[in-house]
Amino acid sequence: MAVCARLCGVGPARGCRRRGAAREQRRGAADSEPDTDTDPEEAGGGGVTEDDEAAERIEGGRPLPPSVEAGPAGRAPLSLLELPPELLVQIFGSLPGTDLPSLARVCTTFRRILRTDTIWRRRCREEYGVCENLRKLEITGVSCRDVYAKLLHRYRHILGLWQPDIGPYGGLLNVVVDGLFIIGWMYLPPHDPHVDDPMRFKPLFRIHLMERKCATVECMYGHKGPHNGHIQIVKKDEFSTKCNQTDHHRMSGGRQEEFRTWLREEWGRTLEDIFHEHMQELILMKFIYTSQYDNCLTYRRIYLPPSSPEDLIQPGLFKGTYGSHGLEIVMLSFHGKKAKGTKITGDPNIPAGQQTVEIDLAHPLQLPDIETLRDFSELSRIVLEVQEQVRREEQEREQRQEEEEHSQQAASQPASPLGGEGAEGEETAAGAEGRTQDKAPASQPFVLPMGVISRNEDYPRTCRVCFYGTGLIAGHGFTSPERTPGVFVLFDDDRFGFIWLELKSFSLYSRIKVSFQNAQAPSREAFDEMLKNIQSLAT
Repeated sequence: MAVCARLCGVGPARGCRRRGAAREQRRGAADSEPDTDTDPEEAGGGGVTEDDEAAERIEGGRPLPPSVEAGPAGRAPLSLLELPPELLVQIFGSLPGTDLPSLARVCTTFRRILRTDTIWRRRCREEYGVCENLRKLEITGVSCRDVYAKLLHRYRHILGLWQPDIGPYGGLLNVVVDGLFIIGWMYLPPHDPHVDDPMRFKPLFRIHLMERKCATVECMYGHKGPHNGHIQIVKKDEFSTKCNQTDHHRMSGGRQEEFRTWLREEWGRTLEDIFHEHMQELILMKFIYTSQYDNCLTYRRIYLPPSSPEDLIQPGLFKGTYGSHGLEIVMLSFHGKKAKGTKITGDPNIPAGQQTVEIDLAHPLQLPDIETLRDFSELSRIVLEVQEQVRREEQEREQRQEEEEHSQQAASQPASPLGGEGAEGEETAAGAEGRTQDKAPASQPFVLPMGVISRNEDYPRTCRVCFYGTGLIAGHGFTSPERTPGVFVLFDDDRFGFIWLELKSFSLYSRIKVSFQNAQAPSREAFDEMLKNIQSLAT
């Protein structure tokens, strides 16, 4: 603050600069009146003065009088206060909006200039991407400063990607600035089994500025239009929504009409079209469970996985087929020689937040020719051999670690050379992966073995590379979970598959091609912590 005061000529340094200029000192004394307000809503308050009239001339594009275009006696300005107001508007408009309240505390002149809507219009555009014609706000009496302070800045912490706490089912919410609204869009997978179709989305809530007092929160759930709602920001990475008029969610036909409507939206069909009895039970169970959360929901922040040049493909969000449970959303992330698929949406067997698949990138698989691949027993033999190899390597690694610990405790013998052999073994595994990909063609024929069930028969018939992996299976209610061997199949940059050996089932995954804003993790550590948190909540 002291630096700002010296720059603008306020404070002890001012007398030195303008010694002998009594008239300018008197004006400076008035301008240096302190202001203690730090809220962006108040930055730029005050009565109508000559500075306000200058600001209005800036807004209207009218020329300023010559007296404000240069310092006294035509010399170069010695402080910011001597600069033309239109130049100060440009300078202030380039600063982050969160810094402007502090700037307004320097003096009343700065505070009055900060009432210029041009400054706040620029901050709305550059910080939040608001491209609407904000001049139309003048009709409603709402200023760009109001939009920035009471809408955008106030609710900035809820922008980004979130996972709703809906038991095992989870979900994907994207909160964005959309024109002069902040809208929470719930993203839904396409109807089963069309995994390559685009995502569906529907609004759950919206926030907008109806008048200058405060922003209005509206619930968008149901079929009767927007109605009164409430948002509570619990902490930086968690918030909750509440509907104050749940009668808007009900239908005149009762629960049966609500279920039929939900079924058409969720599955794109009627219950009579679903002949599998177990699938009917799962659908009815999901409707009953999720209906309990139509009036109040809690959301926790999730990040998109960070990427690096060494990644097999670009990490991100994918839609995947999960048998009778339909399509679910999975996040693919890379962690050194491992890749993980974490459920963002889930089901009663494997809930949202759990790690559905893990890929061992140090153990690529060389598939047999296309005819031999049709034999499930042959594929199973190859995978089980690699599983045994992985088990032996883990035992050897644990044994080396124990021997190193004993050697360090003894302190009478040099460190065991087995540690170096372990590092060499890891290099060999990495080299084996590279050599396998070098020897393999750019694409090779692929077909599912006989007896393997796939919800989508329209899977790619060529693949790039395959790796050994494990998949998580469990009983209803996530009982007796265990990891079973499988095959990760990379088809192209946007599609991969997983063969579950024990289930004799195949899941096909397709990339979600949506550009999500405010969803990047601030660091790798923050992303890993987020994965750990959502998994612990699911457990």
